[in-house]
Amino acid sequence: MSAPNAVRESVPESGVRRAQVDERPHAARPPRFKVIVAFAAVYVIWGSTYLAIKVGIETIPPFLMAGTRFLIAGSILYLLARHRGAAPPTRQHWAAAAAIGALLLLCGNGALVWSEQRVPSGLAALLLATIPIWMVLLDSLREHGTRLDARVLGGLAIGIAGLGLLMGPAKLWGGTRVNLAGAGALMFGSLAWSVGSLYSRHAKLPPSPFLAAAMEMLAGGALLVALSLLTHEAGPFRARAISTASLLGLTYLIVFGSLLGFTAYIWLLGVSSTARVSTYAYVNPVVAVFLGWAFAGEALAARTLIATLAIVGAVALILSHRPRPVAVAPDTEGLPTPEEERALGMAQNGKREADMRGHKSNV
Repeated sequence: MSAPNAVRESVPESGVRRAQVDERPHAARPPRFKVIVAFAAVYVIWGSTYLAIKVGIETIPPFLMAGTRFLIAGSILYLLARHRGAAPPTRQHWAAAAAIGALLLLCGNGALVWSEQRVPSGLAALLLATIPIWMVLLDSLREHGTRLDARVLGGLAIGIAGLGLLMGPAKLWGGTRVNLAGAGALMFGSLAWSVGSLYSRHAKLPPSPFLAAAMEMLAGGALLVALSLLTHEAGPFRARAISTASLLGLTYLIVFGSLLGFTAYIWLLGVSSTARVSTYAYVNPVVAVFLGWAFAGEALAARTLIATLAIVGAVALILSHRPRPVAVAPDTEGLPTPEEERALGMAQNGKREADMRGHKSNV
């Protein structure tokens, strides 16, 4: 699922209006069990993709692994969307999807898979969980952008403090120092993700979120494979050298991360309030940190725990000010544009549409 629209974020254009926590008519409510399962899928699947990436790149070159993932997932999603009646995309649609795919998948996810050779998967998730912070900062720079009120400023301060704790001297609160090259790549990926998310709010994309997601995956996947070839990362790579674990990791990312997770996310946007759906933004990093510690033997020092609380708390503060879904990480595959929200039936009347439009974003 996490890759695109595939990969877009939603953050309101300004702090003036908050999205309403609307309730669907009782007759339209799906069974509670289905909603719980869908939330569990988004929480656990997207939180576990960081560990799956770590396993996948053990014997598969990072850019090649990511490119293969998105090309396969994008092809499947594209065929399904067209089979369900989505209109053929135009050249303008493809141009916009290619630009978003380059920013979110080539730069965002590419930075993630490259950095996970150097930093623990849980720490990578924490650093990418700061995307809402950069989204708010960038949006505040434009005319009529986000107003930095006390709550937002508090969230920014706490988040930046958490980042400083993670990347500070090793003597601070114990633990080892973060690899600066890996952390720097993740910060670059976060910035690219944020810029792509802001651009995607107004990009001319197909009305179907599934078709738009598929196009972004195809474009981003092709660019990642091209980058793999240009950097010669594979070297004397041979397919038979790929381990079973890495193949399973790649398969998990395709089937669960890019298809099932994304489908569950889009379904939730249509049946639950955006405020509730946005909670994945601060659950995913916690899941990633726990899984990295439990299954990959990643250290869980005091500084990591404190930084986790700080960053997750910062994201919660910012999202409570603007309860629109925010992609937590470039692994998260996407959020719909306002046009896509209408296609999903998220705007039931003029007032609700005005309240929910916000703008586009995981993290």
